[in-house]
Amino acid sequence: VQLQASGGGLVQAGGSLRLSCAAPRSIFSVFRGYDMAWFRQAPGKERESVASITWNGRTSYSDSVKGRFTISRDNGKKTVYLQMNSLKSEDTSVYYCNLDPPSNEWGQGTQVTVSS
Repeated sequence: VQLQASGGGLVQAGGSLRLSCAAPRSIFSVFRGYDMAWFRQAPGKERESVASITWNGRTSYSDSVKGRFTISRDNGKKTVYLQMNSLKSEDTSVYYCNLDPPSNEWGQGTQVTVSS
């Protein structure tokens, strides 16, 4: 399953962005049963999980984004969101969404660049 993230861009430190991830049609009928997550990968670093949401809405966050990022889902729209507030330069990464745990297929991701 390959999910495509969108909504990235260039933002100043302290700013906000909202990322979206629309599920492909192949999983429309079962989307509401999947746990989902957002991941990010900065240059030279390993991909890391930053936020996850279970099929029934339970959320968890990495310590680095807790209190600043909010993951949510709209099962009707088959979409997962990541609201990112109080962005820092260290949040600069390519952001991906995937199932949780992730499938072997990754979409292109969306670049988030935070200028200090």
